[in-house]
Amino acid sequence: MTALTLSTAGAATLRADAIVVGVAKGAKGPVVAPGAEAVDKAYDGKLASVLESLGATGAEGEATKLPAPSGLKAPIVIAVGLGTAPAKDEAYGAETLRRAAGVAARTLSGAKKAAFALPTEAAEDIAAVAEGALLGAYAFTAYRGTERKSAKSGAAGKNDSGVKQPLGEVTLLGGKPRDKAHKAAVERAISLTEEINRARDLINTPPNDLYPETFAAIATAAGKEHGVKVQVTDEKALVKGGYGGLLGVGQGSEHGPRLVRLEYTHAKAKKTIALVGKGITYDSGGISLKPPGHNETMKCDMSGAAAVLAAVVSAARLGLQVNVTGWLALAENMPSGTATRPGDVLRMYSGKTVEVLNTDAEGRLVLADAITRASEEKPDAIVDVATLTGAMVVALGNRTFGIMSNDDAFRTSVHEIAEEVGEASWPMPLPSELLKGMDSPTADIANMGERMGGGLVAGLFLKEFVGEGITWAHLDIAGPAFHEGAPYGYTPKGGTGSSVRTLVRLAERTAAGDLG
Repeated sequence: MTALTLSTAGAATLRADAIVVGVAKGAKGPVVAPGAEAVDKAYDGKLASVLESLGATGAEGEATKLPAPSGLKAPIVIAVGLGTAPAKDEAYGAETLRRAAGVAARTLSGAKKAAFALPTEAAEDIAAVAEGALLGAYAFTAYRGTERKSAKSGAAGKNDSGVKQPLGEVTLLGGKPRDKAHKAAVERAISLTEEINRARDLINTPPNDLYPETFAAIATAAGKEHGVKVQVTDEKALVKGGYGGLLGVGQGSEHGPRLVRLEYTHAKAKKTIALVGKGITYDSGGISLKPPGHNETMKCDMSGAAAVLAAVVSAARLGLQVNVTGWLALAENMPSGTATRPGDVLRMYSGKTVEVLNTDAEGRLVLADAITRASEEKPDAIVDVATLTGAMVVALGNRTFGIMSNDDAFRTSVHEIAEEVGEASWPMPLPSELLKGMDSPTADIANMGERMGGGLVAGLFLKEFVGEGITWAHLDIAGPAFHEGAPYGYTPKGGTGSSVRTLVRLAERTAAGDLG
């Protein structure tokens, strides 16, 4: 993990491999953003014109590298675009700063130390830059090169892959190490981003190494480290408990399913929220096999469970005054002679029977069992997170997740929270007329309904398993959970950790009593 510190040192005197400054789009060309005054002075006040001569415009996502003048201790200056400059009485938005810091951190891959001189007037700015830098510096290199680990010691040999290591250290200029608000902002950013990057690591881990049993072991170790109680229900106990959804999805694999319960409690908590994550460690589609071209990234189908683990551990690390339980519904969906067939009927943990019309609609089956189990504890709210439907990607694209709920006010709150922390989302309806499409002549309900509005159909299916009187929301993160294109902002290629920030802020708002 990249180290991060605050410093009151001047940009001109700090020794580092590079200094990062902000540049925005002004009415007459690029303008240097606040925080870079000392750097601009070293260029005799002509940094903006130098950048313009190099083709810089200040657009978001832009990074311009130039040699530093003799007045600076660092040899390189990197100017990152902030987009359109705000009005005089306005500040740069948190997400703008977060993305710019991410671009800078990615650009500085392989460097040992960089000083960030971006606009940081308030603690919120410090938090945004810190989050962006630490998320942008992420790299998944565990499987690169010829590195081998000793079975006894776990010691790693030299990695000769040639892959650049993440930026080693970030120093935030303008931050005050003794300021309580600034210090708290950095500490929160470090805890939060470490857990987001834990989720990214899980998502990126190949499915031959990450399957229900090993995922449960990782969760157990994380819980032990951070004071979170962990209970693992193995395959034998799932059979005894009647968890037909988890068992039905997992019965085609040699790796049996697991249900993991995480528990963080606070002595002064007045509210309890339950987070439920879809944890399909690999999704082949089962007997309803996915077509060619759709299997290669299906290691990411446990992104919801990874997000829930990260959020619960974050709540514990931050000491939030709220009780948080996490439920990881873990299974591997594989085709074999023992796999569930289209037409089979499963008896769920709730007692409802489900006719399986398509074994590739498996996420809703494991979530249904976990939601029912979570409901038994009567939490104040349940939020499930899942890479659930391709239909949601068709509806909202690759960067936005959908939010459904049985309570309009709660759905609005979750949407506002997501937007606040910089995660693109959109509220979606649950039209009751779509329920008819899941009628089954054999069972209580089918796991498939109408093709049109498929993401909403899946939400309606899950709603059937929420305990009576419990507020519930469903986040379909199928689009933003795994990024296949080139990195942008603080978003890497591969697992993103989507929804973790939303879940953590939801826990913070609940702890503060802001959600009723």
